[in-house]
Amino acid sequence: MEVHQLQILRELGDLGSVKAVASALYVTPSAVSQQLALLQRNIHVPLTRKEGRNLVLTEAGEVLAAAGASVISSLAAARAAIGEFQESPAAPVTVAGFHSVGQALFGPLLAKLDAPGAPVPQFFDEDVAQQDFPALTARYDLVLAHRMDYSPPWPADKVVISALAHEPLDIALPANHRLAARDTLFPEDLSGERWVISREGYSPADVLQAISAVSGDAPRVIHRINDYATVAALVASGDVLGIIPRYTAGSALGASVVLRPLRGIANRRRIDLLARPESMHRRSVQLVAAAMAQAMAELSGD
Repeated sequence: MEVHQLQILRELGDLGSVKAVASALYVTPSAVSQQLALLQRNIHVPLTRKEGRNLVLTEAGEVLAAAGASVISSLAAARAAIGEFQESPAAPVTVAGFHSVGQALFGPLLAKLDAPGAPVPQFFDEDVAQQDFPALTARYDLVLAHRMDYSPPWPADKVVISALAHEPLDIALPANHRLAARDTLFPEDLSGERWVISREGYSPADVLQAISAVSGDAPRVIHRINDYATVAALVASGDVLGIIPRYTAGSALGASVVLRPLRGIANRRRIDLLARPESMHRRSVQLVAAAMAQAMAELSGD
């Protein structure tokens, strides 16, 4: 039983297919299958089973994968403790972020790390549905993720979670709209309105669904757009309303669009930083995570 075989088994449990594991580890699918077969030879119960066209873990496989994750994390901690794994503070750190948080935070983060010997962040945009953020930690050192308050929590047994912000989602209105004069809006105020909203599985769509449930009015969705700058441009046309995060999408607004807080429903999302436990043993990753927390605190006014 080799550590790299346990790593492959763990990735299969997290990512759900041999092809996805091969992509995450930069090897061929046949190499993944070969290592799983070698691991299985030493285990007397099945570790995997076919589910449709995918190979998934059995209960025994899940137990071994969880134990393997602990082994991998412990090895990383041991190497860090004796200096073999502790990398330079200036080592590159890969950071994935969804679009609005990237627009708001990547620039300020670079400014905070603009010093000799500071880590070098490498940014990637990953706009995925809420449940897909934890799997991104297989590819990136740090993952900026969001979920609504009432959504299932992140898998704390698989990722380290650092809370960054608790962000309200506000109603975006044309500045000359009849509701723009109000300080606060309630779901019943929004009956009969037309909307530009995100695709299903993203925070704005969840908030609109909650508005509909409370008001009893079926929403009239005209556009499905995930980019907040485009949402703001459509709202500015005066034809639709939108739902926009208060802190991370403020730069997308022009003078002809205003945000108004919404009351009466759960309309806040949690912005968290996710990482594999072994990644957080690296000094450069720790420094980038700390700078990210400072940048978000300044953005949100905390």
